[in-house]
Amino acid sequence: MDLGQYFNSETLLPLVWPIGVGIAVIIATIFLRRYLYAYLHKIASKTKTRFDDIIIQETRIASQLWCICLSIYAGYKIANTPASWVNTESKVISVLFVALGIYMAIVIVTAILKWYRDEICPKTSGNLENIITAAVIVALPIIGGGLGIILILQMLGIENQAVNNWLSQYLVSLATLTIIAIVLLLSTSVVIPRIIQKMIRSSRSEQTDEEMKKRADTLDSVIVTTLQVVILFIFVLMILGEFNYNITAILTGAGILGLAIGFGAQSLVKDLIAGLFVIMENQYRKGDVVRIADTSGVVEEINLRRTILRDLDGITHVVPNGEIRIASNFTKQWSRVNLNISVAYDTDLDKAMTVINRVGKELAEDPVWAPAILSPPRALRVDKLGESGIEIKVLGETKPIRQWDVMGELRLRLKKAFDQEGIEIPWPHTKVYFGNLPPNLSAKDSKQSNS
Repeated sequence: MDLGQYFNSETLLPLVWPIGVGIAVIIATIFLRRYLYAYLHKIASKTKTRFDDIIIQETRIASQLWCICLSIYAGYKIANTPASWVNTESKVISVLFVALGIYMAIVIVTAILKWYRDEICPKTSGNLENIITAAVIVALPIIGGGLGIILILQMLGIENQAVNNWLSQYLVSLATLTIIAIVLLLSTSVVIPRIIQKMIRSSRSEQTDEEMKKRADTLDSVIVTTLQVVILFIFVLMILGEFNYNITAILTGAGILGLAIGFGAQSLVKDLIAGLFVIMENQYRKGDVVRIADTSGVVEEINLRRTILRDLDGITHVVPNGEIRIASNFTKQWSRVNLNISVAYDTDLDKAMTVINRVGKELAEDPVWAPAILSPPRALRVDKLGESGIEIKVLGETKPIRQWDVMGELRLRLKKAFDQEGIEIPWPHTKVYFGNLPPNLSAKDSKQSNS
């Protein structure tokens, strides 16, 4: 084979100019891209959101491919190619641009989904949007790549009539339903919490920002999840309808199955109804300290079926809502300091109460503790004449869940104040006799008898 007929001055010289132009274009676009990304990085460093950072990171490879593609196109446009190659070259260039466009679109949508996953999902109350976002991020390149390959094959004249018929019949409707479902599912976790917060703030039933936040968090976790499940259910039914399945028969079967499950799982129905009343009546919320079903702890999560508590030992308790007969909320709207301070029987009670009131006032005026105290702890009354001392009842009001912190600090300060004032905090005393009287008592008795 004589390669000279292909590689000679007559065949190579005409390629010098197109190749040179292509190299010049790729160098120019690479430099422009570099300065553009440097400018975008500078802007992104001043923003609080990570959206621009993710877009910049995800589009790096795609932008480099665009530079290469533009250089190839520039060289092709000025190259003098045989007339027989024009159609083939045009197809190749078109396929190249279409493939790069599809890839760029997938990259941008994936970047948006990653931003949503990293910044929006952690702020929402449910977990379903995390699953949906992760699934879409994985499925989007596969589906987009598959459709892109089919389109490119059609551009090259390679077609499958069955595939074309299926796509023409279902593609638009399936894509529309999927996009609407994804938008509704993801926007639900953003829009619904804002609506709930606005409704709660317009209501006068809550008095503090902490109370409103607890109420909003509780309603968010229940309403958002319920709406997302309903949207998924409707989406599945509509997809089945597109494939000509009998939705009426499916709904009828689901109703009969649900009725059978309801009879067989009455405790589950009981839990759901009880949970509905707990949430609607605002008995307790996420973050409250409660005692339910003889178990005390902080409410970490609540839904229609069960409540999750975590006690002081760090143990998690899962309580079915149907088991709740009495719900005691220690932290709703406000909390109370309630403790008894014991002093010795020979103590001046007026003085002891004055010291207690003074310490309570100083604690309430302390800049560190003032935000937690609604009313200073004060001595209320002599509550009990105990075996070892006199107990004085002390009461005060605090912000929700802060009563234990305030009581601990109050005990510490009272102990120091009592030590300074010479007020004794008693402890149990016991006198033990072994048969005969003690020697000092015997001498005293004998002296009295002699006199």
